[in-house]
Amino acid sequence: MPYKIIFSDIDGTLLNSKKVLSDHTIETIQNISDKIPFVLISARMPKAMHHLQDDLNIKHYPIIAYNGGLVMVGEKTISSTTIPIEIVEKLHEFNSELNCHLSLYHEDEWYVPQIDKWSEREEANTKVAPEVKPNAEAIKKWKNEGKGAHKVMAMGTEEDIDSIRDYLNKNFPEELHLYRSKSTYLEIANRNISKFSAIQLLLKEHYQMDIKDCIAFGDNYNDVEMIEGVGMGIAVANARDEVLRVANTVTHAGIEDGVAKSLRELFKLQNSRV
Repeated sequence: MPYKIIFSDIDGTLLNSKKVLSDHTIETIQNISDKIPFVLISARMPKAMHHLQDDLNIKHYPIIAYNGGLVMVGEKTISSTTIPIEIVEKLHEFNSELNCHLSLYHEDEWYVPQIDKWSEREEANTKVAPEVKPNAEAIKKWKNEGKGAHKVMAMGTEEDIDSIRDYLNKNFPEELHLYRSKSTYLEIANRNISKFSAIQLLLKEHYQMDIKDCIAFGDNYNDVEMIEGVGMGIAVANARDEVLRVANTVTHAGIEDGVAKSLRELFKLQNSRV
């Protein structure tokens, strides 16, 4: 069997139009995962990934959360890279003139300044409820605990998101990675992490496999390096052009069970287990 491990993005790649795993996807991955590790890799927080692991019966496999900012094997953290809390504080101060929604994440902590349309949308998508705590209070708490943020999600008008992007690019060009999934969303992370670098670390520290042993599925800008770098990079049909250009092959859209259909073809699955 040419490939030894599978990595899959979640949103836009693995879930159906109802933002859940289809029965076909669950059955397919369960047919494979007793022989081949199936690792979820996402911008999500761990809690928003664990219930999907439960559905797939793959809780014994690692997860890569926050686009590579947090790599966990069971309860053990093998890599954690955060945004320094001082930068989060300066962003909060700048945002006081804009009043964008800033969601603050550290491991399974998710703090929102209030429940609004932005937090409600994220909760609906991830099936995880945030805790309401003003940004200043959350920052003070993490300062006292010696923590940074694994991710900051800025959500607001396109103009306000432009302002935050420009401010961060000007003041922290070497410290931050900015990922704009849509015009009203800006995901902010430590510049030193990526999905691909997290895969490389996990392979070295845990699996002792080669990068060419990997299959990876993805759809968005934060998947480009991963799709290009692994042995078999597969884009779903709804992927960004940048992902489609570097993929080894393209499967059906995420909402059409593209991951499952591709795996059944690659591993010649019928109804029997691999």
